[in-house]
Amino acid sequence: MELRLKERLGRKFDEEIRFFKGWIDGPKQVGAIIPTSSVTAKRMASIIDTTSGLPVLELGPGTGVITKAILKGGTEPQNLVSIEYSTDFYQHLMRTFEGVHFINGDAFDLDRTLDTLKHQKFDCVICAIPLLSFPMERRIELLEDLLDRVPAGRPVMQITYSPVSPIIAKPERYKIKHYDFVMRNIPPAQLWTYTRA
Repeated sequence: MELRLKERLGRKFDEEIRFFKGWIDGPKQVGAIIPTSSVTAKRMASIIDTTSGLPVLELGPGTGVITKAILKGGTEPQNLVSIEYSTDFYQHLMRTFEGVHFINGDAFDLDRTLDTLKHQKFDCVICAIPLLSFPMERRIELLEDLLDRVPAGRPVMQITYSPVSPIIAKPERYKIKHYDFVMRNIPPAQLWTYTRA
């Protein structure tokens, strides 16, 4: 029992060191100083409809906390496509999660990054990209692209640490909904969903 606890704490410490190193190396690519909490990750993964028959698209998995929650929620590894910009994080994810389709690439250039999957429809999108690091026009372009890749009415889930949506309202093009405020996250996290109007 004590050995298992030590192993778990060791893995958590290793994950936080890796995440912090990623933040130091590229603060614009990593949105927080420590990884998303498991509570937040579970809330984000809760939007997935595992009966839809469609794969899930994850953007910015980082060290894999949200990836783990997606898989725990019932999504089969082969039904998860996950895009990570950082090569270090990508290599760690490849070693950690067997069967998940990880891609080391740019979420802002999805046709090229998804390559043969560029016409694939996804059940939903789980996004942990630090959008506040990018200009508003790029955020809107990314959201519009993502909404074209999910069926009408299915959500794009976004995490942010700002009290307001990281993407401005355009009611004629998409709907914004505040999904949750998770205190058990450092810093506290705001979750938003976006769907086609």
